[in-house]
Amino acid sequence: MTEVSASARGTALRSTDVASAGIRSRQRSRSRRPSHVWIHVILAIGGLIMALPFLWQIIMSLSTNAEVQSVTPVFWPAHLQWGNYVQVFERMPFLSQLRTSVVITVIRTFAQIVLCTLAGYAFARMRFPFKGVLLGIVLSILLVPSQAYLISQYQIVQSLGWLNTVLGLVAPGLFSAFGTFLMRTAFINMPRELEEAARIDGANPIQIFWRVMLPLARPSISALAITTVLFSWNELLWPLVVSTDSSQMPLAAGLATIAGDVTINYPVLMAASLLAMAPVLIAFIVMQRRVIDGLATSGLK
Repeated sequence: MTEVSASARGTALRSTDVASAGIRSRQRSRSRRPSHVWIHVILAIGGLIMALPFLWQIIMSLSTNAEVQSVTPVFWPAHLQWGNYVQVFERMPFLSQLRTSVVITVIRTFAQIVLCTLAGYAFARMRFPFKGVLLGIVLSILLVPSQAYLISQYQIVQSLGWLNTVLGLVAPGLFSAFGTFLMRTAFINMPRELEEAARIDGANPIQIFWRVMLPLARPSISALAITTVLFSWNELLWPLVVSTDSSQMPLAAGLATIAGDVTINYPVLMAASLLAMAPVLIAFIVMQRRVIDGLATSGLK
């Protein structure tokens, strides 16, 4: 009987300890909740501040030009001017410029993924004469502003007869020193044991690159694709230099021609900017997780 009562008291004590531990954990969780609430409030305020320019752009695109230029700010138009979006297609060849932007972006992105990946792998894993010198020459491109060799690029494109063509717009962006440096960093940080194991299994250098190294470099390839898409879609200076025909311009240059008129219709300009932004924004929303994972894993900020 004494042993049974002792075991019962021990069980009761253990249950009491578990109950008290549960109470303490609930109290700690309650004490932490206010701090979590404040963190979410601060993040919500920060997100709203960052979204305000975009929201203001939408409001301007639905306003009249008089409301936009009014000294007293008009935070909401009296009547929504959906006709501003119709005027975009009347004042500029939007569809042809959209097609040009898509073609340029796709070609550049594909070319940079192929060329920069191959160059980065060669500089990271292969041995060949003057490797250090060639790598220094490639990386020195990053130290020179792109405006410094703009005239020479224009002369080359002019001599090839590529003015006002997609080839002239695409050519300077087919290769990137930044992309080569990014992919070299990705390949050089991979363990060499993977290559040695594949080589022991009888794989040749092409098979090692295609089946072993390239799948491991997908996050860096995603980061390279994201930066190339953004750069190609938003590039302004080079298209303005080599394109004088509005039907052959990409959207960024087409928007600049609207903004360069004598009298600027700001609501139409804002509407055109939103339409030009829409494809990239939709692509980001659809591929949001892949975009964030690619940037986070590659270490690109």
